[in-house]
Amino acid sequence: MLAVGTVRGPFEDQTGDSMSSSMAMVEPQAAAPAPLPASTRDLVRLMRTLPSRAAGPGPLPESTVWQAYVELRRRGEPRAEAAFLRAVHTLHRRRSFRDNPLPLVDDAPQEHKLVEDPMLGELWKAYKRCICGRRMGPAAQLLRDIEAHLTQH
Repeated sequence: MLAVGTVRGPFEDQTGDSMSSSMAMVEPQAAAPAPLPASTRDLVRLMRTLPSRAAGPGPLPESTVWQAYVELRRRGEPRAEAAFLRAVHTLHRRRSFRDNPLPLVDDAPQEHKLVEDPMLGELWKAYKRCICGRRMGPAAQLLRDIEAHLTQH
C-alpha cells in the first residue's frame, strides 16, 4: 500500500530546493484544513453556531468542528473540549432525524491526523466513517468513547 503524501529528498531544505535527489522519502500529510476564523473567540462561536445552521452540500460540518477544535486545542483554550463535544452532540442529534440536509461525503479523510493523540484520531476517523454510512447507533457509541477519552486527558 502506498502512503499518501509528498515526495521529498532527504536533504531538501525548507524552500524545496533539493541538495541530493538520489533517495526520496514519502512524508504522510494530514488533510489541508479549511480556512478558519483567526481569533479564538471566532472559533468558539463557529463551534457554537455551526451545528444549528449547517445544511446542504459541502464539507461535513463535523470536519469543520474538528478542525476548529484542533486549532483551539493547539492554542491551549480551556473551553475547547466542552465546545467540541457540545457541537458534535448537536450534529449527531440532527443526523439522527431521517430527513436531515447534512452532507454525507467526507472531503477530508485524513483530518484525524491533525491531532497528536493517536487514540483520539482513530476514534474520530471511525466516528466519521459511521456517520457517512448513516450508522448512527455505532456512531453514538464512538461519540461516548470520544467524550470519555477527552475527559480522561
